Amino acid sequence: MTISVGIIENKHIYFQLDNQFLFEQVGQTVSGKFSATIFNKKILFCEKIYDELVFRNISNATFTLFNVKIGINFHWEQVENQHFAGSLKIVSNGKKLVAINIIDIEKYLCSVISSEMSAMSFPELLKAHAVISRSWLLANIESRAKNQEPRHENQNNFGLENQRKFPILNSQFIKWYENDVHTLFDVCADDHCQRYQGVGKDLIEAAKNAVEATKGEVLMYNGAICDTRFSKCCGGKTELFSSCWADKDFDYLISKDDFLHFGLNAKLIDLTDEKNAEKFILSSPKCFCNTNNKEIINQVLKDFDKKTNDFFRWKVFYSNRELSNILHEKSNIDFGKIVDLIPLKRGHSGRITLLKIVGTKKTINVGKELEIRRWLSKSHLYSSSFVVKKNEKGDFTLYGAGWGHGVGLCQIGAAVMSAQGYNYKQILTHYFENTKIVTV
Repeated sequence: MTISVGIIENKHIYFQLDNQFLFEQVGQTVSGKFSATIFNKKILFCEKIYDELVFRNISNATFTLFNVKIGINFHWEQVENQHFAGSLKIVSNGKKLVAINIIDIEKYLCSVISSEMSAMSFPELLKAHAVISRSWLLANIESRAKNQEPRHENQNNFGLENQRKFPILNSQFIKWYENDVHTLFDVCADDHCQRYQGVGKDLIEAAKNAVEATKGEVLMYNGAICDTRFSKCCGGKTELFSSCWADKDFDYLISKDDFLHFGLNAKLIDLTDEKNAEKFILSSPKCFCNTNNKEIINQVLKDFDKKTNDFFRWKVFYSNRELSNILHEKSNIDFGKIVDLIPLKRGHSGRITLLKIVGTKKTINVGKELEIRRWLSKSHLYSSSFVVKKNEKGDFTLYGAGWGHGVGLCQIGAAVMSAQGYNYKQILTHYFENTKIVTV
């Protein structure tokens, strides 16, 4: 089975076919360096106009896409050249060209687990990630196939923005981001879906072995493939689906402590309560993802991720002017001078899902967690699990916990579990209760 992965969107796409590919539109084999350009909503290629370009891989060769942006809108955003197996398809979305990789699912997964973390990771960690990456992919393809709506000309087909409208109602703005944005391909190659950075990202035998050892394995609940989410570091407790995306929850994506042997009273802590959340975030609880072991951390963090320090507990300082400017730029709302940031609602991990921003000109309640992270940073905050402290000058310090949305598997926590001898099935059972591993 093959899938289509959106790699890059631009007005000009530069690529190289490293060996003979079949150019299906003319029925000839081609190789070498090429460029394609958007022209009147179509594709200008080699001085001719096409509706689409398909270069079918007929020699187990690779192709290269130049100037691929990764970590889009996050603090690790950068541009690099990437190499891919499979075939290349280029289409127009009306405004730009989109380069799409057609690739076998299992080969795709080898790259995903090598892109999401080091392919030198513990074998059990790689196996666990192979299962959840496969499950997430198949669950979302299946869901989208059931709910596919006709595509409109003005739809955006790449990146974070989905097709729903999110107006400000009664001084409240609630927004979330899902993968149903994609109508020209199954999944994108960036953090919005799953990191997929081709065959040049430390793709070694360990990753291939993990995918092969779990071939066809997915997590299932009540006869359906699970929508298995994951993030870098939960910060001590995982979050509910509804805190981050649509207003629904799943029995296998529950909020739970990231440890198997907490004391009896630890599980009774209600982090939706502001006082409890503040105490938790300002502490350093014993849990799997609370580690400073560089060897373990390097199992998960890629080179560009390693620029992120102190992600289990972190802090960010903003002068009032700086915060006012960031909020104006990111929200396109002139709040004036920021008077206060007030958490109105927290999820079960302590992540803020509704934040009141009080300004001298405007007051808005914003959610969900990712939109809060986007508004309060030039890129993104590590997470929305934070407490707010304001000094006498009106400047703000955010004390935070974790990295990412916190739903499902915690990658740092799973790495620690692997180091402690847990196998991949035990890791999956810890993060996804009530599920079964089934070969499909």
